[in-house]
Amino acid sequence: MKQLTIIIPAYNEETNIRPFYDEACKYLTNPEYEFKLLFINDGSRDDTLAEIKKIAAIDKRVIFLSFSRNFGKESAMHAGLEYSRKDDAVIIIDCDLQQPPSLIPEMLKWYSEGYKVVYTRGKTRKGEPKVRTLFANLYYGLYNKYSDRPLDNGAKDFQLLDKQVVEAILSIKDNFRFMKGLFSWVGFKRKVLEYDFIARKNGKSSWSFKSLFKYGFDGMNQFSNILLVLPVVSFVMGIIMLGVNIVFRIVYIFSTTSFMLALLLNLLWLMISVLAYGMFYLLYQIRRQTLNRPLYLIEETSEEVNYDESLE
Repeated sequence: MKQLTIIIPAYNEETNIRPFYDEACKYLTNPEYEFKLLFINDGSRDDTLAEIKKIAAIDKRVIFLSFSRNFGKESAMHAGLEYSRKDDAVIIIDCDLQQPPSLIPEMLKWYSEGYKVVYTRGKTRKGEPKVRTLFANLYYGLYNKYSDRPLDNGAKDFQLLDKQVVEAILSIKDNFRFMKGLFSWVGFKRKVLEYDFIARKNGKSSWSFKSLFKYGFDGMNQFSNILLVLPVVSFVMGIIMLGVNIVFRIVYIFSTTSFMLALLLNLLWLMISVLAYGMFYLLYQIRRQTLNRPLYLIEETSEEVNYDESLE
């Protein structure tokens, strides 16, 4: 019998833990597999961990890792992969039910036919906020233009990974884990499943526009050569600024040498500022990598809990 772990990152999802568990269990019926449900409590500030413990007390298939603080979903997924690396396969899925557990049987079907990665993608972005859709489309277009390993627009973290793929991902020692990029970069035989957008029923997403922007930019920096365009951007912005200043000069009939010198200094300052930002950003990323801090710290695991005593 094959061993398969369902990896479930959770941050402030107390209202979704039990509904997700009830829904997922409907599709964990394949007799060829022994299933485990591994919840990763990513430093939640609500009762997420308490809800996980409740179902772990009644179902031995349910286990958990609880972080000492919030380290982010990428770290949670990485922890799940490390913990499950001896299993035959894993499935990563969110617990907010926006990613349908009903696709699990179909994932297993394609896995049995030899696919090492079975990933999911939204058919369309219908139902998502229009502004988010606009920026997502722009992001994927820019990312794919400057990357050797393009991403599917709408691809999700919800996917099945064979043991060999898990080992390949864990062998990558990048300190920053942009999992969508890692999933694409390692390759292997892949199958995509599509589904319609599902609105979130309970709770509120922890992803803000700012956090999504930073996440996307860091991912682009890790897997593309986007920062190589900074000198070009600097030059273009400089030309624009010079043009604006020239128009200003013509309108107000300025012709002094000091004014022209100010124009040139402004142009030079702008170009240097853009280039300096890019250089310092790269230096910061190199520093971040060399510090080699752990991606997460575990405060508690299900192995430390005596459920028989907790039920008394």
